[in-house]
Amino acid sequence: MTQWLKEEVVTAPLVPVLHPSPLRMKGLGFFTLVGHPLFWFVWGVWLPQPYENLGLRLFTASLGLLLVSDIVSRDPSSRLAGRVFSAVFWFELPFLFSWMFYCNGGNGVWLASVCAMVLIYYFATDWRIATVGLALGALAARIAFELVGPDVPPMPRELMLTDMMMIAFSVCMGMLLGLSSANLRRENLAQILTTVGIMAHELRTPLATMALVGDAMRGTANDCPAEAAGRLQQLAARLHTLVRNMNRQIDMQIANARLLRLPRSTDTISAAALVQQSISQYPFRSTRERAAVHLRINGDFSFRGSQGLFLQVIDNLLKNALRSLAAGGSASQPGDVLVEVGVNGAQGTLVVADRGVGIDPALQPRIFEPFFSTDHGTGHGLGLAFCRRVVQSAGGSIRVRSEPAQGATFTIELPLRTRGAE
Repeated sequence: MTQWLKEEVVTAPLVPVLHPSPLRMKGLGFFTLVGHPLFWFVWGVWLPQPYENLGLRLFTASLGLLLVSDIVSRDPSSRLAGRVFSAVFWFELPFLFSWMFYCNGGNGVWLASVCAMVLIYYFATDWRIATVGLALGALAARIAFELVGPDVPPMPRELMLTDMMMIAFSVCMGMLLGLSSANLRRENLAQILTTVGIMAHELRTPLATMALVGDAMRGTANDCPAEAAGRLQQLAARLHTLVRNMNRQIDMQIANARLLRLPRSTDTISAAALVQQSISQYPFRSTRERAAVHLRINGDFSFRGSQGLFLQVIDNLLKNALRSLAAGGSASQPGDVLVEVGVNGAQGTLVVADRGVGIDPALQPRIFEPFFSTDHGTGHGLGLAFCRRVVQSAGGSIRVRSEPAQGATFTIELPLRTRGAE
């Protein structure tokens, strides 16, 4: 039970916005913007309740503009969108509904409204956020009611107990459904990722056979004429290079498949040394491809994270940049891929920019989702999702800026490790 609680409450990543998409975020914002003035008309004019407040309704409706704004809705899975969404929905749901419940004396209309709100809140966000938000919202609304609320008769004891029982039942059902759905989502994703990792690992067997064939070719070359021996040695070298590159790709895919099981690490990483190591070890397919990558260090910085995982992050970004160049059809040129290290205020930045085919703006909000790929031929959709998880585990963020045929720029921002933290 202790292990289960730790995995469900502590270890499992928080998901502030469930089922995120730009259209859904805009829809929720539009409903907030239009719904509250409409409900004011229903409860204040058409079917009047003891208490309504047009000013409060208009203020809450204005919060919908935050969800509709492009800076929030274009990337609903970003940290900014999660914070804005959590704040807006906390005020709109647990706080506002609890306030209206108190001000209307816990009547039937607002008892039903609060019960519906509880289920909506658990459906819209992580069950842990919803549970804490409900408690804080009810407490804050009660304090506000005691300080500035209208003068209403106290609720009869029997009515108060009945209402609390119904609300408690809704909370229990919302928590159970939220916990069950979160567990099911993680189990399904974990099973898929495990399968991906197993498949990648199984590829090592034929690769080992290919390496043995290369060794046999080198041994045979010793007994052949000089011209044939040279040719066999070249073929064996190319075969071994292919095996090394494939094993490197397998390591990358196995790392990507650990999407939900990233180890916690407190390594102190030099950003400059990190990208230099990644570029020096990357399995470039040709000298032209290697020449396309240019490293620019404007300023080094240190941060906390996993050295091995961040090497995989840079590898993923380099792979995507080189693939984008190849998709353009023309031969790569020196400097077509720029890897840049710098410091911007209290944050360090790692930038990987390319001059490739770019990314459609309509697809950009989804490229960090697991199993979403803009390359349906060879992409599996795990690389960028893995990158985001690793960067976020280090307290940073990753974003993309791109236009079709204009290349793409991926920017990683990480908190600096100060000397006082040594």
